[in-house]
Amino acid sequence: MRTKGLGAIENLSGSYPKETSLELFRRICLNRYFDLKVTELYDPKLFDCPVYLGVGEETITAALSMSFRPERIFGQHRCHGLYLSYGGPINPLIDELLGMSTGCAGGMGGSASIHCPEIGMMGHDGLMGSQIPIAGGYAMATKNKTLAIMGDASAEEDYVLGELAFSATKKPPVLFVCTDNDLSCLTPVCIRRSWNMVSHATFGMPAIEITDDPWLIMHRVASLSNHLPAFVNIQTCRISSHAGTAKDRIKTPEWDRFSLVKKEMHSLGLENDSEKIEESVKLAVNKAWEERLEIKWKTKK
Repeated sequence: MRTKGLGAIENLSGSYPKETSLELFRRICLNRYFDLKVTELYDPKLFDCPVYLGVGEETITAALSMSFRPERIFGQHRCHGLYLSYGGPINPLIDELLGMSTGCAGGMGGSASIHCPEIGMMGHDGLMGSQIPIAGGYAMATKNKTLAIMGDASAEEDYVLGELAFSATKKPPVLFVCTDNDLSCLTPVCIRRSWNMVSHATFGMPAIEITDDPWLIMHRVASLSNHLPAFVNIQTCRISSHAGTAKDRIKTPEWDRFSLVKKEMHSLGLENDSEKIEESVKLAVNKAWEERLEIKWKTKK
């Protein structure tokens, strides 16, 4: 059953240092305001590559980046937040969306194939779930800690399930994370399958299912990081549509974790600090986009 409190631990956020919670919040804000800025500029057609936004899902990659430092990162198409959370520089990401040669994938991958050697992030080829066996193979060959992120639809692909079974047997050091927004494009999980990933498709490896509370993610991922391979299914709510910038019209999100995190920051006594961080992040994102757009227009003249 989907719930914003799945796996919750009482007063967990208060066990983290103030500095940790503030940095976590900064990364969450960066993810959200970057994608909101994409929406603002995309709708009037200031750029036109296909975009895949993670509005509503920002806490997952922010929390992962605070608790798990892999040698390689394998994501899929909804990866702006993954790139930014792990420290990918904002200008090359903007340039990529603008189709500029200075983009993180040379302006050729757009939103669907974010690549960043500086943080060990590998670009995706567009085939749903193909990053999972590649991530498993990399971890198997190198013995390096590896992060592999998929959506709940990709998790159902045969080669994904095959890799999960193989990893459960051979035990490469890979953390599999399913960002479970309950939608395959437009189709809810309950229509697609009658089984649960954690209960039926992890083949004996350590596996948990939790909600997208970022402190909970940090806590549980940290406990799994020395017991790889492991699988984490994180229930979240996609506010963005599958592709493009419209809000999802198929279902009303059961919760908005960003709003819940802001309330939690207030309860921690970090209201003033968090408000300053939120405003400074918004200003920084706006400034970065304005500067890169100006460069693009000058280049076109």
